[in-house]
Amino acid sequence: MTPEFVIGFARQAIELTLMVSLPMLGVGLAVGLVVSIIQAATQIQEMTLSFIPKIVSMFIALLLAFPWIMNKLVTFTTDIFMNIPIYIR
Repeated sequence: MTPEFVIGFARQAIELTLMVSLPMLGVGLAVGLVVSIIQAATQIQEMTLSFIPKIVSMFIALLLAFPWIMNKLVTFTTDIFMNIPIYIR
């Protein structure tokens, strides 16, 4: 294994991690922003008011994106297992 291979493999793994986490993080960011604007407009500063909607929306985003996430992860893992003989050389 060359250093270029290891760097490319690590880059591919990091890209996959970011791509898989993006739906939940994006939804959490959007819901957090909306709740923060509502809290600022109404001057209600309750911590659970911002926490509960973010958790629920991120869970729903995970349920909706789960088939896509599993497809990406299974494809990545299958590629790794299929190419083990090439990696060993």
